[in-house]
Amino acid sequence: MSKVLSDIEIAQQANLEPIVKIAEKCGLKEDDLELYGKYKAKISFGAIKRLAAKEDGKLVLVTAINPTPAGEGKSMTTIGLGQALNKLGHKTMIALREPSLGPVFGIKGGAAGGGYSQVLPMEDINLHFTGDMHAITAANNLLAAAIDNHVHQGNTLKIDVRRIIWKRVMDMNDRALRGIVVGLGGKVCGFPREDHFMITVASEIMAILCLAHDLMDLKKRMGDIIVAYNLDGNPVTARDLQVDGAMAILMKDAIKPNLVQTTENTPALVHGGPFANIAHGCNSVVATKLAMKMGDITVTEAGFGADLGAEKFLDIKCRFAGIKPDAVVIVATIRALKMHGGVKKTELTEENLEALENGFANLAKHVENMRKFDVPVLVSINKFITDTKAEISLLKKLCEDFGVDVALNDCWAKGGEGGVEMAEHVLELMKTKKTPYKPIYDEKDTIPNKVAAIVKEIYGGDGVIFETAAQKQVKELEHLGLDKMPVCIAKTQYSLSDDPELLGRPAGFKITIKDVRICSGAGFIVCQTSNIMTMPGLPKVPAANRMDIDENGVITGLF
Repeated sequence: MSKVLSDIEIAQQANLEPIVKIAEKCGLKEDDLELYGKYKAKISFGAIKRLAAKEDGKLVLVTAINPTPAGEGKSMTTIGLGQALNKLGHKTMIALREPSLGPVFGIKGGAAGGGYSQVLPMEDINLHFTGDMHAITAANNLLAAAIDNHVHQGNTLKIDVRRIIWKRVMDMNDRALRGIVVGLGGKVCGFPREDHFMITVASEIMAILCLAHDLMDLKKRMGDIIVAYNLDGNPVTARDLQVDGAMAILMKDAIKPNLVQTTENTPALVHGGPFANIAHGCNSVVATKLAMKMGDITVTEAGFGADLGAEKFLDIKCRFAGIKPDAVVIVATIRALKMHGGVKKTELTEENLEALENGFANLAKHVENMRKFDVPVLVSINKFITDTKAEISLLKKLCEDFGVDVALNDCWAKGGEGGVEMAEHVLELMKTKKTPYKPIYDEKDTIPNKVAAIVKEIYGGDGVIFETAAQKQVKELEHLGLDKMPVCIAKTQYSLSDDPELLGRPAGFKITIKDVRICSGAGFIVCQTSNIMTMPGLPKVPAANRMDIDENGVITGLF
């Protein structure tokens, strides 16, 4: 039996084409690129403006069931589908998020796809890439430094140090930074106060990067960031601190999309990377809209399950970007559905038709949800070697009985060839006449009503409970006239509810909101449930422990 190669071994053996050649495939010239070595580049503002007049291509959104430790393979499927559409003769672009170093070295590992459906160079994309994460971190922390410096230098804005809401960030999982005290060391070090770090991808600047239309829009949005409240209870913004211009300077290259390629040399834009459980979970508007100009079809993804990333893609990103997908693909695995049906992770290799049928309820709910946005839906079964014929047949029958298209996907082992069946279904679905954009709620409604709409319509819950502190925060935003924005719910990805232990399709639950905060620059309101951490921690055995590099610079253990 031949050895099964790891993701990184497959990536290291791939035949990469120079990025200039990849650019030619999607209508770009060498002068349109800002090269970061031989295999990655940023796309210039000039090229973006030139292509703006072109007609938009079709857009496909890839999402998934609620994730489990068994794995779903959403990014891999997104890449494989793009490769398959190219194989079928369609000029296809892929638009993905950038990985965060925190998960790369923590539990989740990298986020560049897998097997023969990866974006490359995988090592660079999973590590420092083109420096976008570092730019976001620097801009965020410049603003944090400016706040404390302003207070130290006389505080003419009358900032209430008890109500500084802007947090420092770093792109690493480090639970020790969740609660800290800054300003210790005497008079020259400022005023001591409690603070905490968030991971970079949770920064509002990341959300702004992914929702801004261009550099000037990004600068305006960063000026709009509310960083604190003054002693009179009024908001203090980054513009008040006069650092929005300097922050934009740090972000001047980060706003430009990154061009790379897949294992089959399909062009891909990898740009921006907010998490979907604590932020809106989608790659940048700039990259998605540019990809739609560069290809006949663009395949993109949204983070975690459809209750998080896809809902936010459709209710937040599409609302701001003026776009709507022509089809939605929901990725599921038989292994994960068996877990939703009550099977332990250690028993997933055993055939269990009853558990599969029970777990199908989770998939069915996500299909229902996507239909509420009036988009055609395909279920993609990401095939594993342990799947039995009986299980595959049952899942196909369950989908057919539910009235949803279904296709097998073997993109991990076969690349684009393994996604041809899926691609053919998608092409058929995209013939459906496109309907007008239809969000789940009116952004001008009250915050409680908007959250309740998502809880009832998308999660399948009975309602929402706002803790006392959250109720006060809602009233304050209403008083300031800052409540008429979309809402971004921060909750566990593992369940449709806010309890990660409730798998399948739970019912009779309520969502509890403990914190409501304004992201005025991004243009949405974050409503956070009680079990969400904006600074993750490393596991007992981090992925970093398995990684190494040799004297020739060859990396091992990165996946």
